[in-house]
Amino acid sequence: MAREGTGPDFIEALARGLEVITAFRPGRPDMTLADVAAATGLARPTARRVLLTLTELGYVRACERGYALTPRVLDLGVAYVRSTGLWEVARPHLERLVERTNESCSIAQLDGSDIVYVARVAVPKIVTLAVQIGTRFPALPTSLGKVQLAALPADELDRVLAEPTRSGLTARWQPGRAERDSELRQVRARGWALTDEQLAPGIRSVAAPLRDGEGRVIAGVNVNCHAAETSVEKLREEHLPLLLQTAGEISADFARLAAVPQVTVSAPTA
Repeated sequence: MAREGTGPDFIEALARGLEVITAFRPGRPDMTLADVAAATGLARPTARRVLLTLTELGYVRACERGYALTPRVLDLGVAYVRSTGLWEVARPHLERLVERTNESCSIAQLDGSDIVYVARVAVPKIVTLAVQIGTRFPALPTSLGKVQLAALPADELDRVLAEPTRSGLTARWQPGRAERDSELRQVRARGWALTDEQLAPGIRSVAAPLRDGEGRVIAGVNVNCHAAETSVEKLREEHLPLLLQTAGEISADFARLAAVPQVTVSAPTA
C-alpha cells in the first residue's frame, strides 16, 4: 500500500487521500463507500472521512452510486506537465509532425516499468489506439519505452523492470533477459526504436528519445499507426526521418528553455 511509508516525515493522511483518488479506474468511474474501502484496504470510517475531505476540496463529488472524481483531478496531472515546460515546447513540433505524416504522435515519460503519456496530437481514424494524457502502458513492448530503457545503466534497468506494471495490461511480447538486452542494445546503437504489434495486435510505432541540455534522455516521442494502414517499410523509410528531425528540434528547444535564467520578482510591499 502507498501509505506504508517509513520515516518520521511520512504523512499517512496524504497517502490515504492519493490512494483513494487512484482507486477510481477505467471501468469503475463511480464507487460506493464499500467499493473504495475494499479497493484501498482502508477501514470504512477512514475511507468515508477521506471521501468527504476530497469532496469538500472539489476533487470528488457525490453521485447516484456513491462517489465519482471531478475534472479538478486533472489539475494534478496538468501541474506536472506545465512544471516541466515540455508541452509548450513540443506542441508546435508535434502538430507539424502530424501534418506531415497524417499519423498520431505522442510524448511519454518513464515511470517505473511503465510509460505515461504526457502530450499527444491525434489524427481521427476508423482504427486508432485509445490513448490520452495519463494513459499508462508497459514500457518494454513500446517504442516510447524502449528508447528510454535503452538509456539506463544496466543495474538501474534491472531495478526498473523488476517493478510490476500498473497499466493493467499484458503485452503480447514477453521477452527473456537475453532477447530483451539484445533488443535494447540495437535501440541504443541506432538511436531509435520500432515496435510491430508487440504491445497489442495492429499497433506499430517508431520512437526517438528526447534529451535535455546535458544530453540525458528525459522522454520519448513517437509516430504510431495501425498495421492495416501503414507498413513497417513506410514507417521506417518515410516517417522515421521526419520523427528524428522533430526529436532533435524539440530537444534543442527544451535545452534552450532550461538554459534561460529564472527570475523571481517579489511583489511590492504596501
